[in-house]
Amino acid sequence: MTDQVDVSVLIPVLNEEAHLRSAAEAMLAQQFPGRAEFLFIDGGSDDASVAILHELAAADDRVRVLANPARRTPHALNIGLRAARGTFVARMDAHTLYPPRYLASGVQRLRRGDCEWVSGPQLAVGVDRGSRLVARALGASLGKGGARFRDALEQEHEVDTGFTGIWHRETLERHHGWDEEWLNDQDLELAARIRKAGGRIVCIPEMAAEYVPRSTLRALARQYLTYGTYRVKTARRHPETLRRSQLLPPLVTVTAAGAVAAPTRVRRLARVGLALYAGALAVSAARAAEDGRPADAAALPGVWAVMHLSYGVGFLRGSARYGPPLRAVRRAARLGG
Repeated sequence: MTDQVDVSVLIPVLNEEAHLRSAAEAMLAQQFPGRAEFLFIDGGSDDASVAILHELAAADDRVRVLANPARRTPHALNIGLRAARGTFVARMDAHTLYPPRYLASGVQRLRRGDCEWVSGPQLAVGVDRGSRLVARALGASLGKGGARFRDALEQEHEVDTGFTGIWHRETLERHHGWDEEWLNDQDLELAARIRKAGGRIVCIPEMAAEYVPRSTLRALARQYLTYGTYRVKTARRHPETLRRSQLLPPLVTVTAAGAVAAPTRVRRLARVGLALYAGALAVSAARAAEDGRPADAAALPGVWAVMHLSYGVGFLRGSARYGPPLRAVRRAARLGG
C-alpha cells in the first residue's frame, strides 16, 4: 500500500461480531475520490470480531487492524490518530450507517475553509420494536436535550459539538487528540477545546448518519446514567458547554426523591412539581400520537422518564464524584444555556 493517503478513518471496535461485517462493508463502499485507509482499532474483543477484521484486511489493502490494550474509546481514537497517514482524519462508529459520500462531503467542506470540524446530523433509526420506540423518543424535543445535531437539516448549521465527523489531521494533533480521562463525552470535551481556540464546528445535511439506539430500557438507563456522570466532568472543565435544558433531568430527579422522602411540606410541593412533569410527558405523547401510532406514543412517557431520571441520577453521581459544576450551572441559568 502506498503511503499517500487522503483520509484516515478511525473505527473503535469491541465485541462487534453481530454487526461488524455489514458495517465494514458499508464503510468500504464509500464513494471517495481519493485514497482512504480504514483503521479498525480493536479493544481486545473476545468474540469473532478480530477474525472478521483480519479477513477484511486480507481482502482489502485499505484496511488496517490495530490493537487497543486499554479497551476504551478515547484510547482507541488516539492509537488510530498516531497511526493515521491521511491529510484528513474521520471517525466512524460500527453501529452507524453513513451515507455513501460521507467522507467526500466532509473533506470537500473542510477544504473550503472557515471551520475545523465537519459532521452531519445524528438520526436515530430503530430496527426492532424496542429500538424504534427509543428512536421515536429521541426524535422528540424531550429526547434531544437541545442538541442541534440531532435534527435533520436542510442547510449547514454551526453547532457546539459534532457526532463523529472529519477533521484535518493537523487540527487533532494540535489539540493532542482525545483526552483519555474522558471515557464518555470525549467528543464534547474535544469540541470545547477546539471552540475555545477559535475553531468552528459545522453540521451539514449531506453527512446525515443513521444509528441504531438502545433497544431495552435497562440498556438505555445505563447509557444515560453514564452520560449524566461525564456531563458533570465536562462542565467543570468547560462551563460554557452546559445548556439550561441539561439541568432539568437532575431537577426532576431531586423532585421525584423529594416527593417520596422529603418533610411533609416539601413533599407536597415536590409532588406538585412531579405532577407538572407527568403532564408535560402526557402532552408530548399526545402530540406524538397524531402520526397514527397511538400504542407506541402511549409508551413514550416511560421512555422519556427513564432517560431523564437516569441522566439526573448520573448528574448527581458526577457531582458527588467530581464536585458540582457550580460555574457552569450559574452560567446556564443566567444565559439560558
